[in-house]
Amino acid sequence: MKKLLILVSLLVLASLVLVACGAPVTEDLLAAIMERGYILVSSDPNYEPYSFANSEGVRPADTKCPEETLTSAEIQGFDIDVAVAVGEALGVETCFPTPSWDLITAGSWADRWDVSIGSMTITTTRLEVLDFSIPYYYSPAVVAVSTASGFDSVDDLAGQAVCAGTSTTYEFWLNGDMEGLGLPESSIYTSAPEGVSVVSLPTDQECAQAIEAGRTEFSAYVTSEGVVDANIADGLPIVKLEDAVFSEDLAAAFDKSSTLDTASLVEKVNEIFAALHEDGTLSELSIEWHGKDITQAPN
Repeated sequence: MKKLLILVSLLVLASLVLVACGAPVTEDLLAAIMERGYILVSSDPNYEPYSFANSEGVRPADTKCPEETLTSAEIQGFDIDVAVAVGEALGVETCFPTPSWDLITAGSWADRWDVSIGSMTITTTRLEVLDFSIPYYYSPAVVAVSTASGFDSVDDLAGQAVCAGTSTTYEFWLNGDMEGLGLPESSIYTSAPEGVSVVSLPTDQECAQAIEAGRTEFSAYVTSEGVVDANIADGLPIVKLEDAVFSEDLAAAFDKSSTLDTASLVEKVNEIFAALHEDGTLSELSIEWHGKDITQAPN
């Protein structure tokens, strides 16, 4: 009995030492977020109008965000406002690490960020490594071409070079990789052009910027309609071709290999998204950034 009491005392003492040293004492990710006072939401600083740098933003002196992340004053866009709304509902600050897209979609985040609220499409392939919330918006994928290209239809791109972001649904579609695309047949409206060669850049926004900069190895790119509309509004020399090539349901994503249990965080984000749909907040944010409501499920 005496040995047992000593062992128990040592265990209690060890736990107190861990707390004093700042070691995590919870196995739940939501609880950890609430304890630290901020949520880490991965984002892309070059994906207008969803997320992009705010050149006029000043980092708050009293921010809780880790030094290597961006604050909501330094990055802006539709996804950013949605992420901030999630943080406000939790009562914590929202901070934005900016890993590359292929790292986010691959899973195994090693706890470097808590959630992706970054226009990620729900696909069967991604479901193998990630959990998803309910969708917070819906978007068609479209093809855009340089105004100097002379292309009038998707079929005109047969045998041509077309750009897409690495590890995106747009790259999978161009490659004819239906398994990688991972969408139901009802969401795919047309096949990629015959014999197309794919030029992959870190993000699909860089495809548009390459055309603007005068690069000539391709004159077309595939991305979301929201990105193309923003590119046109910014005066880029491009036009949007025909109708959508496929449609996407966009949601928050969570790493299945997280060392902390994500179930309560997934449930909470679902509750928050449902409330933001119900009270019109998501619709208002969509209209602010896109000029239209893209948060309603297509009929």
